[in-house]
Amino acid sequence: MIRRLVLPILVLAASLSAALAQGLRTPPDLVRSSLVAEAAAVAGAQPFTLAVRMQVKPGWHVYWRNPGDSGLPPEVTWTLPAGFNAGALQWPAPERIPIATLMNYGYEGEVTLLVPVTPPPSLDPANPVQIQAKLTYLVCETECVPGSADLALTLPVGEPRPDPDNADLFVRARAALPTPALWPLSLSSQGDTLQLDFAASGLKPDTIRNAAYFPYAETAIDNAAAQLMAVDGTGLHLTVARSSPTEAAPTALPGVLTLDEVTESGSRRLAFAYGDEPVLPTATAPPDPVAASPTGAAAPEFDLLTFAAAAAFAFLGGLILNLMPCVFPVLSIKVLSLVRHAGEGPARLRLHGFAYTAGVLASFLVLAGVLIALKGGGAAIGWGFQLQSPLVVAGLAYLLFAMGLNLSGVVEVGGRLAGVGDRLARRSGLSGSFFTGVLATLVATPCTAPFMGSAVGFALTQSAAVALAVFASLGLGLALPFLALTLWPPALRALPRPGAWMETLKQVLAFPVYATVAWLVWVLAQQVDPRGLLAALIGLVLVGFSAWAWERGRAAAPGARRIAQVSAALALIAVVALVSTLPQDRATPTAQAAAGGIEPFTQARLDALAAAHKPAFVNMTAAWCITCAVNETTSLSTKAVRAALAERGITYLKGDWTNQNPEITRLLEKHGRSGVPLYLLYKGAGEPQVLPQILTEGTVLQALASVPAANRSAALIR
Repeated sequence: MIRRLVLPILVLAASLSAALAQGLRTPPDLVRSSLVAEAAAVAGAQPFTLAVRMQVKPGWHVYWRNPGDSGLPPEVTWTLPAGFNAGALQWPAPERIPIATLMNYGYEGEVTLLVPVTPPPSLDPANPVQIQAKLTYLVCETECVPGSADLALTLPVGEPRPDPDNADLFVRARAALPTPALWPLSLSSQGDTLQLDFAASGLKPDTIRNAAYFPYAETAIDNAAAQLMAVDGTGLHLTVARSSPTEAAPTALPGVLTLDEVTESGSRRLAFAYGDEPVLPTATAPPDPVAASPTGAAAPEFDLLTFAAAAAFAFLGGLILNLMPCVFPVLSIKVLSLVRHAGEGPARLRLHGFAYTAGVLASFLVLAGVLIALKGGGAAIGWGFQLQSPLVVAGLAYLLFAMGLNLSGVVEVGGRLAGVGDRLARRSGLSGSFFTGVLATLVATPCTAPFMGSAVGFALTQSAAVALAVFASLGLGLALPFLALTLWPPALRALPRPGAWMETLKQVLAFPVYATVAWLVWVLAQQVDPRGLLAALIGLVLVGFSAWAWERGRAAAPGARRIAQVSAALALIAVVALVSTLPQDRATPTAQAAAGGIEPFTQARLDALAAAHKPAFVNMTAAWCITCAVNETTSLSTKAVRAALAERGITYLKGDWTNQNPEITRLLEKHGRSGVPLYLLYKGAGEPQVLPQILTEGTVLQALASVPAANRSAALIR
């Protein structure tokens, strides 16, 4: 049975890995990338401009800084000589690119991203300037292909002069950039829409075409909704749909306005930027002399050591996951089943250990394969991504509820309906151990253990083979305690003899499972509206009725048994119908604005604080993240921590990743994480301090103490 189950899954995972490894190699004709300098030579303290040019195959597109409903913007990582500094990418005005029911923001044909570079005060004329850049991007048609390019450029040191061969390219690139706002903008909210009024008196209605507004924030508006334009004597007016009408209306909407103006000589495109452009650090530290040696011999060793460290961290994280409340109830039930089979002999019990380990490893490999494939397709997801779907949360709640009913004796182990997943996890054969491993993996995803976040974050930036190896290490850590219990004879001899006490313990273990169901329902309440929550709760009632009817029918006469079975089946069909009514667009939940001084996280707000050199504490969390909830209760909500935040004038930003949020996903990925929690302390200048994933009050206070106290009487958090 185990061979029939495990081998197809492992073959599927291996095939998926091979397909992904092949699929992640971008065909060379989709995007042709190059690095071009405006200057033919450079001199000390004389800024110059570089251009990252991307020529895209017809029918395909790449993305703007806000990609819209899907996709990822291009990113550039610079390797510069010592003393050089690269500024932020300068983004040309984008286009609206509809894909099915989605609306993306990006570029077709060709796009040139300009980058200002400042050299140090003095340069040696004998040493040419060598510039390297790693460009990563997502190029899409109806499907998406991730790609990358290693770009390099060598410039002589000498009298600064423009390169005539590149002059036209830079003229076109600068012409495509939005200019500073020409017309004042006023913003007002009208129900589920926003009214953007541009004070552009003198515009002629018959000369303005195709006006569109592109906000910098990814969740500010409903990107796919039509933008209604009107032109009158007072100016230009745009009506756009809000993405979350239940949230507080924004007071500002930084972004870019584009429009076509028809003149006697033809049509021209205008673009105006509103709001401050955030300046993000893009230059990396100078390369290590050994790693940057011409032979490059040290690079493979460095990669190997990094992979080994990530695998070790993943293994340790998997071990610690066994102590998390997500996994412990399932694991304790399986240990109870080992007691039941203690008389089968050591060899048989070892097979149970191997079967459980196979279930864990197969599940982690499949989960990793799906995660890699979705990220390769442009989805902004990470660890625990499936719990961002209300359908998955409801389904897991129903599965665990049926399992609790089994433990409580409502349905006996032999009953078919008692299955709904639990029959597989608690059956006496080796397949039961295998599916216990599958269930343990499924319920482990809401938890994040120490060491685990950085390891998973590293894995999702590597090739498919490396990512699968790191996830396998994580699975091995999760499976090891149970496997060791079955392999170590003294532990087996220490198991108590089977007896009547086991039935009592089995029923007691039902209550942690019910508690998990209650927590999943609470998570669901953060994702759906009250009607959706009512539908999910009725689904729980129907699952209970279905289990009861099936069990009652087992001992009934043939006619009554058939009625009971049909009733149970109809109840399950009703459950499926109810679940299908839950929302799948997963709108952003209402932010806890001004709750105890906590502000909802937006990238624009964080950028504004950084530009003003003001300190900020960023808490990335999710309702389904148990680790996050424990940290907030024990370490972030204490009086001492709140007082320290107020004393130092630290703005507290809270990002909710319960549902998908591309801005939060990007910040997680920027700091090498694939999931929550993530805690960042911005001290007003420089890179933020990353706090541990498992917090204590002392750890937080020690970090906050490094921020100078604010010289003001009004505290941000009271």
